[in-house]
Amino acid sequence: MLGANDGIISTACLILGVAAADAERGTIITAGVAALVAGAASMAIGEYVSVSSQRDSEQADIAKETWELEHTPEHELDELTAIYKGKGLTQDLARSVAIQLTAKDALKVHMAEELGITHLTLARPVQASVSSALSFSVGAAIPLAAVSLASTSQRISLTVIVALLSLIALGLGSSKAGGAHPLRPTLRVLIGGSIAMAFTMAIGSLVGGVVL
Repeated sequence: MLGANDGIISTACLILGVAAADAERGTIITAGVAALVAGAASMAIGEYVSVSSQRDSEQADIAKETWELEHTPEHELDELTAIYKGKGLTQDLARSVAIQLTAKDALKVHMAEELGITHLTLARPVQASVSSALSFSVGAAIPLAAVSLASTSQRISLTVIVALLSLIALGLGSSKAGGAHPLRPTLRVLIGGSIAMAFTMAIGSLVGGVVL
């Protein structure tokens, strides 16, 4: 959702800014394509670097936990017992649960209980990078398609309308996914997108007037 939202707003803003400067159709479309490619690449690289840092931190924690299990197993068992005791179990029951759970795969249990890490939640930089790039590209393609299909007289109005409708759809979708009331997230993304597009159009018109 966030990637698609960024794609819609950033690309629509660039397209509208260039269009407001009375640029030709080819220039506008070129700018839109450049925005899509550059934005997708930036999202992909940024997400890869960010998630890679998270993965490095996780791997360091896992290596530390592995060493501790090999060299201080009793201390680690005491830590796990304390965790289960903190969740409401008695001392004896907490100890028994800790022993039984760590009998088969102690590292897996300690990763989940101490580090909050499971094999399903491990950071995956490549997956995060690809998904971010794709979501941005899908969002950016919407205003780009609108301006490509619009006539010269309608290119600004159609791009604005399509972008706003897309933002409304994203706001509704994100609220539904998060189980929240749709009004606030929808208004938030709609107002924010409108302000960004209006500001960029104003700058584009001003710069275009000065240049021309």
